[in-house]
Formats: sequence, structure tokens, C-alpha cells
Amino acid sequence: MKVNEGYGKIITDESLRETVSHGSEDYPFRYYLEDIWLFDFHCIDWHWHPEVEFVLIKKGTAEFLIGSGRYVLGEGTGIFINSQVIHRFEAAESVIIPNIVFSPSLLAAKDSLIYRKYIQPVLDAAADCMIFSADDSGQRDILETLSSVFAVQEAEKGCEIKTVELLLKLWRMVYENTDCTEKSSAPQSSVRTQAQLQIMLQYIHKNYPYQISLDDIAGTVALSKSSVLGIFHKNIHTSPIRYLVDYRLKRAAKLLVTTQSSVSAIARDSGFENVGYFCRKFKEVFRVTPGEYRKREGGKENK
Repeated sequence: MKVNEGYGKIITDESLRETVSHGSEDYPFRYYLEDIWLFDFHCIDWHWHPEVEFVLIKKGTAEFLIGSGRYVLGEGTGIFINSQVIHRFEAAESVIIPNIVFSPSLLAAKDSLIYRKYIQPVLDAAADCMIFSADDSGQRDILETLSSVFAVQEAEKGCEIKTVELLLKLWRMVYENTDCTEKSSAPQSSVRTQAQLQIMLQYIHKNYPYQISLDDIAGTVALSKSSVLGIFHKNIHTSPIRYLVDYRLKRAAKLLVTTQSSVSAIARDSGFENVGYFCRKFKEVFRVTPGEYRKREGGKENK
């Protein structure tokens, strides 16, 4: 399997839920071999999914933003990301991360004893993620089992029964390392905050071609500007305006590849009043000019 084969972009809906299917209905499992550096913005952008995810850092060092936490992880480290936890991976260089995304229902039926006793407690645990280091003997066993799962996908084109056998072993070790007595309570205030964030993100996604101020964004949820800043920084580690600019740049990048419009027209249609500012921000993020990006990515589209 080649790095990023068939999957090099994160596509989400308005709530940042990833829309791609990880596997099939009768086998909800998918293996990916990815280089974070090859994604837009050199990051696997904010998204969440109902499936759980296991990642191994095979090469390089990356920053993992998971829930409200931020972790810098290097080669040989692994991480488990729980169901429905929002996350983003950032790289300053090539970072190779084999990873698997699967539904826990693959391991046992939801109405079964196994699911109730061993799977649901992990999903309900307070921790958004678990980090595995080879320095710890127990965690080293988890990393070795995870590597075995990857090896099966590479060597045997995903032999299903061997995969599930290893996933059950992997899950047992995760269960044994999880504090299942500490439940994720999901207080009403947290639910309300997530809803407010989604309302503000939807407003930005819908109105990005127009001039938007922090006051406008705050007005969608009737909060103060300081409260809105706090919600953005706590949940997606950026400011509303920075998120808006980045979203505009993503839309502009898509237009550069899918249309023949001029750079100035694309800048305007993406919400930038000044084409010079647009070009500077674009090069700052993508490391190439808009014209160079169009030439490079347009060539890929036509292959």
C-alpha cells in the first residue's frame, strides 16, 4: 500500500463529522497509511467520527490536538482516540502514521455481554485518548499488537479473521489500561458549548465569502466576544477569525483547481478584499503561490 493511497483529504459536514465511510456496513474497518505532510495545510484537519481510531507514529514528530488536549508525539509512539472525539494532526515535516479506524461493533454485538462488559466501559470512560510509549512494558505490548494489525493489512490484503483476532487482543489490553470507574459525564454545559460551536462554524461556512466580524459570529449564539474566543480556543485551539481565514484559504485552493477563474476573482469570491493579502496568506499556509498551487494540483487532478 502506498502512502495516502486513495485518501488525501478530510471531508466533513457542518458539524465537523467526517463523511467518508471507514470500511463497509458488514466490515466496518479501514487501514490507512498516511503522511500528514501531504494533506492540505500539512495537517489532518479537525474532524470526528463515531468509530475509534488507533495511530502509530512510524516516522517523524507531529502535534496531535485531541479534544481539549495537545500532545507532541514522536517516532514509535502510539495513540488511541475514542469515539466522537474531535481531533486534528499537524506536521512540520513528513510524518508517516499507519492507522486504523473501526466501529467497536466489529468486535461484538451491541446487545452482547462482551460489548456491555468490555467495550462500552472504554467508550464511556472520561479519557478522550490514550497515549502508548515503548518505555512502558504494558504499553509496548499494545504497540506490538497494533503493528501486527498493520502487518496483516500489508501482507495479506486485510485477512478479516486475523484482523479481528488481533483487534480483540488489542482491545483487551486497552480495557485493562483504562480507568473505567471514571465516567465521561458530558455535563449539560459541555453539550451546550458544543452546540454553540457548531452554530458558529455553520455560520462561518455559509457566509465566508462576505465580510464577517467577531461581533457577527458572537451574535449567532448571543454570547460575548470573550466567551466566543474561549469556546474556540478550548475546543479547536484557534481564534474565530483565524479559523475564518483558514477556511477561506481552503475554499480558494479548491477553486484554483476546479475553475479557470483568475486569482483576483478567486480571492474576492473567497472573502478576501485585498488580493495582495490573499496571496501572502496563501503562500504562508501552502508554501507556494496561488498560481504555483494551481499548476501543481491541477496536474494531479488531470492524471
